[in-house]
Amino acid sequence: MLDKTINLSIPVKESILFSLKESTDEFSQELLYLSALMLYKRRKLSLGKAAELAGLTKIDFIVKLKAEGEAVFDYNNDEMDEIFNASKQLP
Repeated sequence: MLDKTINLSIPVKESILFSLKESTDEFSQELLYLSALMLYKRRKLSLGKAAELAGLTKIDFIVKLKAEGEAVFDYNNDEMDEIFNASKQLP
């Protein structure tokens, strides 16, 4: 497994940070959270990996999702049926 941390550089004008009234660190943390959220919603990252990207524990990520009104588990009816049918086959 690759667990090496890489640093990415994203150009952002100071006027953006000024408009947001955020420091570089605050903006970076929010950008990581929003990226994690979007990748989780698109099912590109698991809950655990999204939490890791956001720099949060799974529980803290779930709490933040709930506080912002985001769905923690977002399954459609077909997926729910599949889950329940599979669970009926368990011993």
